Amino acid sequence: MIDSFIYALARQALSHQGRAVVLGDGSRALVRPLHAGDVYLVADVFDQLSDESRWMQFLAAKKELSAAELRYLTDIDHHDHEALAALDHAAGRGVGVARFIRHTADSRAAEVSVTVVDAWQGRGLGAELLTQLSARARQEGVERFTAVAAAGNAAVAGLLRTVGARVVSHEYDTVEYEIDLAHSRARARPLALAREPGRLSPSGR
Repeated sequence: MIDSFIYALARQALSHQGRAVVLGDGSRALVRPLHAGDVYLVADVFDQLSDESRWMQFLAAKKELSAAELRYLTDIDHHDHEALAALDHAAGRGVGVARFIRHTADSRAAEVSVTVVDAWQGRGLGAELLTQLSARARQEGVERFTAVAAAGNAAVAGLLRTVGARVVSHEYDTVEYEIDLAHSRARARPLALAREPGRLSPSGR
């Protein structure tokens, strides 16, 4: 568990690059770019997920993130691999992460994922993160998102429908979606972002 000292550090990390948002139920979150020092935040978001949410996210049972996985998820170049974090505005604790990773075979396409902790699901945070991430993707020349989700993941299906995603394939237990960012309903002013050097290539997964 992350103690109050770590939460205090988390609040200090709410930089000027972030944007405060008010969700439909009145709760407030701050959305900002994820950085290399956010290993604790990514780990804490994972810890707050139920077993069912972890299954829906990873399409497999998963008890923890390895050190290598945490490095991968936070070693971001903000071009081929971008991620935005949502923090509880009052407590500073991470409550969601959205990311895209550019496809190696097609630089105009990127795989997208959105994770929201169970206690914050159903408030509209996932849609807010996807909207902000779509704006960042357009800045970096990404024209479409792809996503693979469990066939029974109604929350993701609903979220993707709100931005005009279409189903491109449907297997027994998974569904593949595509979002045309040029015509997507996910429109927002992108977050200001200072460039940072990164070591991750799209094939580094």
